[in-house]
Amino acid sequence: MNRAEGAVTMEANKAEGRGKGDHGMQIPGGPLDRQDSLHNMESLLPKAVKRRVYALKKLQVQCASIEAKFYEEVHELERKYAGLYQPLFDKRRDVVTATVEPTDEECEWHNDREEEEELAEELKKKAAVEEKKEDAAPEEDPKGIPEFWLTIFKSVDMLSDMLQEHDEPILKHLQDIQVKFSEPGQPMSFTLEFHFEPNGFFNNAVLSKVYKMKSEPDDDEPFSFEGPEIFDCEGCQIDWHKGKDVTVKTIKKKQKHKGRGTVRTVTKQVPNDSFFNFFNPIKVSPDGEPDEEAEFALATDFEIGHFFRERIVPRAVLYFTGEALEDDESFEEEELEEGDEEEQDGDDDDEGDFDPKA
Repeated sequence: MNRAEGAVTMEANKAEGRGKGDHGMQIPGGPLDRQDSLHNMESLLPKAVKRRVYALKKLQVQCASIEAKFYEEVHELERKYAGLYQPLFDKRRDVVTATVEPTDEECEWHNDREEEEELAEELKKKAAVEEKKEDAAPEEDPKGIPEFWLTIFKSVDMLSDMLQEHDEPILKHLQDIQVKFSEPGQPMSFTLEFHFEPNGFFNNAVLSKVYKMKSEPDDDEPFSFEGPEIFDCEGCQIDWHKGKDVTVKTIKKKQKHKGRGTVRTVTKQVPNDSFFNFFNPIKVSPDGEPDEEAEFALATDFEIGHFFRERIVPRAVLYFTGEALEDDESFEEEELEEGDEEEQDGDDDDEGDFDPKA
């Protein structure tokens, strides 16, 4: 299994943010040290004990096969509940795009008292400033929630890294992002659908990307199985209007004829950085092994697809307001603090073993 295949796993204990292996005994050193330690440990066992260990390993492989079936059923549950979420997401889209105006009752939201007081104070200050303005032009009443998805893209580091200035006018036309799960009996996968209103950049109403998954232990490394893995993805063809393709740019080069010495100017198209390259992922031959750069690009792609599915689509409004970003930062800080504590504990252990006479 290469790094790209193992880049994204969906563990059962997502809430804790760590894989199952994190609960087990930690063996010091890197992967090679770990393998050598295990090999040496196994080789030192008496023959009769080693034979029984092999029997336990066979049982472990059977456990992994049962676990794979468990995740297949989890996928079916996700598909079922996606159908229950979808009407709510459709209402979200309708509000964002000004298709419907929510009622006063639907807009009621109770904040903490302190936040309400701060907001009231800010409103008073703004009202005082507005009263002093003379002949101020009336503001237009915005429709829906303008630039809802673009704001999310610009706020989330993982997405803003992909975003270029020339992408922004296009993403202003993005109306919705949906996740579709594979149907029963089909190979495990999920599809991201980006729904656009009619625009002057391309003809597609929907841009899609399919992420293919597998939920089965690897024959060579059955004990590494920790749940479904994304192993491949397929984008879509974008039907760009003439001169509007932001994934390429035209450059001019001067060429000099070797014999006559004359100079001519030629133009050619070269790849250009753009979010919309997301729909044209790197393809690796099944028989070939990706180089380090391609492997990293695939792993990043899988991570982004998983992030859209698990975080952005279900919690879009919280990324728009920034509340989800605060939660993510708090989680990262907690993880760092926990790591620091573990490191300090390790230092304390070393100090306890120190012999001043040595």
